[in-house]
Amino acid sequence: MPDLPPDLPRLRILETWLTLALNEVRQAIAAMERREAERQRGLERRPPPPDWLLELGLNRTSPPAYVHAGDCWNAGHRSRGVSRDQALRAISDGVKPCPHCRPDTELGYLD
Repeated sequence: MPDLPPDLPRLRILETWLTLALNEVRQAIAAMERREAERQRGLERRPPPPDWLLELGLNRTSPPAYVHAGDCWNAGHRSRGVSRDQALRAISDGVKPCPHCRPDTELGYLD
């Protein structure tokens, strides 16, 4: 135990300071537990990833760039989930299948 002050008034001051410090630590722990609980709820409530992705062009008038499998590592940020039929229709309409995940093979698309 560290050396403590020998008189009661300074011991009371030290007790008050330690109580305040302990309350701050407890508040920080509670806030961290709330953030962790919110993060966990977010992970549990996250919708499942789509099976197929359509990577959109650079602007509204650009045609879609690629069709990807839903778990493709190369899908861009401008991708949105589509159904199997929409993915097949896009490939048949001339949208390129991603050369990395090969959704055309997975979809069973034959030229």
